[in-house]
Amino acid sequence: MNIFIVGPMGSGKSTVGKIISDELFLNFFDTDEEIESRTGASIDWIFDLEGEEGFRKRESLVLEEMAEKNSIVLSTGGGIILSSPNRELLSSRGTVFYLSTPISIQVERTSKDKNRPLLKNGDPSEILSKLHEERKSLYEVVSDHIIETENKSSQEVAAEVINLVKG
Repeated sequence: MNIFIVGPMGSGKSTVGKIISDELFLNFFDTDEEIESRTGASIDWIFDLEGEEGFRKRESLVLEEMAEKNSIVLSTGGGIILSSPNRELLSSRGTVFYLSTPISIQVERTSKDKNRPLLKNGDPSEILSKLHEERKSLYEVVSDHIIETENKSSQEVAAEVINLVKG
C-alpha cells in the first residue's frame, strides 16, 4: 500500500505526509527533498540552471524509483501531474490523495518561502491562480480521493486520509 499526496504548492503535502507516515508507521519521502539530497542543490538552483524541463525530468526519475517501493507515503511536487506517465505511475502504484487548497491559503503559506521558483517572477496570487486553472483537472483525474483542506489543521487533514486508507 502506497499513499501518494498530490496538490498545489502550499497545500500542506509534506506536513500532512509526515503526520500520516508517523501514524501508520510507513516510510515518508518527498520528491523535492529527494531531488535536493541527490543533487546537493536547491530546487530553485536546479530551475535556474536546467529550467523547468530539466527539473521535471529529475522529478519523473525520482517518482519512478519511489513508485517501486512498497508501503510508503510520498509527497510530490505540485507539477508532477503534468506528465502523463507520472499520472499513470501514481494511479497504478498507490492510492492518490489530492489536497485541494484555496488560493488565498497557498499565497499565505508560500509567501515566506524563497525556494519557490515558479513564484519568483510576478504576483504570487495570479501565478497560483493560473497554475490552479492549468492543473486542477489533472489533480482530479489522477486522485482516488479529494481532500478539502480549507479550515482544517494538518492533523485533521491527515486523520481524514488515514480514515480513508483504513476504510
